[in-house]
Amino acid sequence: MSPRRVTLADVARTAGVSPTTASLVLSGRGRELRISQDVEQRVLKAAAELQYRPNIVSVGLRTGTTRTIGFISDTVATSRLAGDMIKGALEAARERGFMLFIGETEGDAELERLLLQAMHDRQVDGIILAAMFTRTIRVPKGVTVTPAVLLNALPKQPSPLPSVIPDEVEAGRAAARALLDAGHREGIYLIGAGPGRRNVPAGGSVAAVERLVGIREVLADAGVKPAGGRVCRDWQPEHGLAATRELLKKERPRALICFNDRLALGAYQALDDFGLKVPADVSVVAFDDHPIASWMRPRLTTVALPHYELGRKAVDVLFTQIGRDREDDGGEGEVHRVPMPIRLRESIAPPAA
Repeated sequence: MSPRRVTLADVARTAGVSPTTASLVLSGRGRELRISQDVEQRVLKAAAELQYRPNIVSVGLRTGTTRTIGFISDTVATSRLAGDMIKGALEAARERGFMLFIGETEGDAELERLLLQAMHDRQVDGIILAAMFTRTIRVPKGVTVTPAVLLNALPKQPSPLPSVIPDEVEAGRAAARALLDAGHREGIYLIGAGPGRRNVPAGGSVAAVERLVGIREVLADAGVKPAGGRVCRDWQPEHGLAATRELLKKERPRALICFNDRLALGAYQALDDFGLKVPADVSVVAFDDHPIASWMRPRLTTVALPHYELGRKAVDVLFTQIGRDREDDGGEGEVHRVPMPIRLRESIAPPAA
């Protein structure tokens, strides 16, 4: 048989005061309402001795808040890399005295609907709807019942929900600048997308489109054109290997911009198969800062996805939504872009003479 929960009435009885007085002391309003220090100390002592914990549900009914946030993702929770988004959100919520309820849909629309319903049934104060990789999503019906934020996602249709995404355009600029700063002006090829602005994989990848925009912008400003590119339908090592092999059969690149680190891993293998060394013969820069980037030899220069910072920012933005006048939610939500820092390592060198 489980022990009986200690109630506010128990604390009041032990302290010899009324439940109202005990409630005022435990809510921090004792001094404000001129309750004597002696009474305050008796209540606090009784609460400590009885190990009293306030009933959160009752507090929520009185205050209109449950001090909880719903975090619904597709596959973030089971992803080693993007799990840092949850860590950032957890820590930012905890600092405000809030808890995170986490659910994962695995891309199932019906499960997503049920999770949203469960979060609303528990009267969470807000919802973060997160995606594993930056993409456009269809905002589910009913999500706007409570304040909500899209994390690592943009709405396919106009929506009042704010979005928090990595600054992929600036990331593309940073990758291109890294090569230009090393002296590269010719023989720059793209692996994963490009060279034209419409040469991107199908599937709604925001990263592909925006990284390409940033790359093309910086190269154009320097009077440099990409020498070519290879679109990869999936950004996995085997696709980087195949695309780079296909390129090397026809061309001799001086530098490669790979659209993520996994593609770069495949490109490294293809370059080695053709007897070319990184960075002596070919410089390589990529994106994401996946753990493999620092395992590769030479270590890969890459522009990092700021997963932890994305999670924290999503909570910050959500709290600007909580409590604000939602009568004004008719327009489109603001897009918040989180900086992506470049990790300069050993895969870039000046072009060989």
